[in-house]
This record gives sequence, C-alpha cells and structure tokens, in this order.
Amino acid sequence: MNDTIIQGSPEWLALRLGLPTGSHFGEVMAAGKSGAESTTRRNYRMRLALEIVTGKVLESTFKGNGHTERGHEREPFARMGYEAITGSIVQEVPFVKHKFLACGVSPDGLVDDDGMVEFKCPIPAIHWDYLQLPAGVPPAEYKWQVYGEMWVTGRRWNDFVSYCEEMPAELQLHINRVHWDDKIIAELDAGVSKFLAEVNVTVQEIRDFAARKAA
Repeated sequence: MNDTIIQGSPEWLALRLGLPTGSHFGEVMAAGKSGAESTTRRNYRMRLALEIVTGKVLESTFKGNGHTERGHEREPFARMGYEAITGSIVQEVPFVKHKFLACGVSPDGLVDDDGMVEFKCPIPAIHWDYLQLPAGVPPAEYKWQVYGEMWVTGRRWNDFVSYCEEMPAELQLHINRVHWDDKIIAELDAGVSKFLAEVNVTVQEIRDFAARKAA
C-alpha cells in the first residue's frame, strides 16, 4: 500500500487495472432475472477482461458525473466535520488489495485501529433518505461497497457518512456505523471469487479468438 499515490491519478488507475473494486462490488453481486447474469455484471466482467488483455484502463472505468464531482468538492469538508465530531483522525489511503484475491478497494479513510469511513455528499433529497435509515444499515446501493471495504481491509466497522451542506446545520453530517457481518462477508467472498473465475474464462476466450483471427 503506497500512501503517496493520489486517488484518480494514473498511478492509482494502474493499481486497479483489471481488478474488481469496491465501488463496483454491487455490479459483481447483481442478480439477473431467472438466475441469468445481469447486464451490469456482464458489462463489468467484459470491461475487466479487456483491461487485462489490452493492459489499458478503459475510459468508462473512471469517468465521473455531476454527483462524483460534487463529492470530490465537498468530501474535505465532510472529513473535517467527521474528525471534529468523533475526535478521530482519518488516515487517507489510495488503494488496498485483498490479501488473497485479485480485487481491492479505495476507502475514503482508515480510522483508529479497526475502523474506516466512507463519505458521500448527496443532494438534499437523498441525504434525507439516508437520515431515515436504521442504525447499522447502509443504503442498499452502497451495501456491497461498505461491507466490501471491511472485507478487503479486515477492519471491523465502517462509518457511512453523508454530508449535505444545504441541510440545517444540525442535520448536515450524519454518521451511520456499519459493523462486520459474517454472513454478508461470506456471501461477498463467494460472489467475488466466482466473478474472478468468470473474468479469467472471458480473458482466455478473447485471447483464443484473437489468436484464431490472426492465424
């Protein structure tokens, strides 16, 4: 783990090349209709296989949108607010690889000896939805990312933090601590392992097809 690498830099992208990453674990775990592979999972599998075959990061892997730009701009304020409320310092890390599997995560920060934090800076309507969630339950769209970051790093809890400066002052920063769950972690481990095997099969299919075309 190289703490000097900046998330979003060419060096960071190179670390992630061909690897399933935390923000895409939801796609890895997505189920299709009647047991078939979902379209989002298939597309992600193809994208990673092509990165491995070509040795190039596909543009769609890191292209942002308005929501990600909002997050990048406001995350430093969320981090400062979190540190002020909790009294803990957030250690920023660029990318952490799983000890045994070819995957990794880019957590927003490590906290204390066994915790971590994931920051989101949504629009007010979405932030309001997050405020209504039960304690210990992350938003469904970030479930696999939140648990996946714990799975890869071995950390025992992950603070899901939503920050929205448009809200009243007392509602701007919301911290929801999510704890390690053996059942969910085991499901994720099995799902990612299966996905990796399928990526390898796709890589071989692409290479074999290319070899036949070149013959």
